[in-house]
Amino acid sequence: MEKIKCLIIGSGPAGYTAAIYTSRANLSPVLYEGIQPGGQLTTTNEIENFPGYPDGVSGFQMMEDLKKQAARFGADIRPGIATSCDLSQSPYKVIIDGKKQIETEVLIICTGATAKYLGIPDEVKYGGIGVSACATCDGFFYRKKTVAVVGGGDSACEEAIYLAGLANKVYLIVRKDHLRAAKIMQERALNHPKIEVLFNTNTLGLFGEKTVEGAHLVKYAGTPQEEKFDIAIDGFFLAIGHTPNSAIFKDYLELDETGYIKTQGRSAKTAIPGVFAAGDVADPYYRQAITAAGSGCIAAIEAERYLAEIPC
Repeated sequence: MEKIKCLIIGSGPAGYTAAIYTSRANLSPVLYEGIQPGGQLTTTNEIENFPGYPDGVSGFQMMEDLKKQAARFGADIRPGIATSCDLSQSPYKVIIDGKKQIETEVLIICTGATAKYLGIPDEVKYGGIGVSACATCDGFFYRKKTVAVVGGGDSACEEAIYLAGLANKVYLIVRKDHLRAAKIMQERALNHPKIEVLFNTNTLGLFGEKTVEGAHLVKYAGTPQEEKFDIAIDGFFLAIGHTPNSAIFKDYLELDETGYIKTQGRSAKTAIPGVFAAGDVADPYYRQAITAAGSGCIAAIEAERYLAEIPC
């Protein structure tokens, strides 16, 4: 068993920023990188909307820069995945890789969220070169092009409308015969001149030589009316939701109906004193690198203040 003052679970913009701030505050943080060191951004080819990179930067490089900055100030960055925890009392206990126990006075959770995918092999093949799960992040690269969005809920309609402001045409691929989005979002999507909604349609695969050039679709799958056809597209966006990586905390922290950790107002405080949540695991709305970094900063400052108020 190892006893420490500050434990950060997860990397990415939130985790590394929290590590930078807690290191500078002399909290000697230990950070475990999690399943995907650097987080989801490491799979993004180019980021153009993060301040400080006027010429853009690859997601992998940006995460390497943040990691080096955290290490420069003394953060102890380690490979490893948090597999279970006991947050019933302080010091809080976290098990890493099913065997190593860490006891910590403060815990900052930055485990992120995982985008839901259809499960077709081509999503992996074209990941970062035509396939995206974030229109706000990557839509800029598809100006005046043709794209497709998969999904039928509010997120799908929002992303389709956002992309329609950039692209020449947007296909909205909906597996059911109706949209699940709020009425006003349905109306905006259905009435937008650049959006074509394909109901009762599933994606069979994607094709293209170096990047996505089109999608293989099927309408009315498994019925006598089944019809297979292709559409030409430059980008394929998933908008079928995200799964926050919060399962190991569900017995202790308050989660919303989807599994996002609830925090108090604009802070990173959870319902348990000394336990903070930052980044996508606590953010169902924005899910941007810059907002994740900001929340990591907030969590670190609050952790420092929490420790300062504990009687010696």
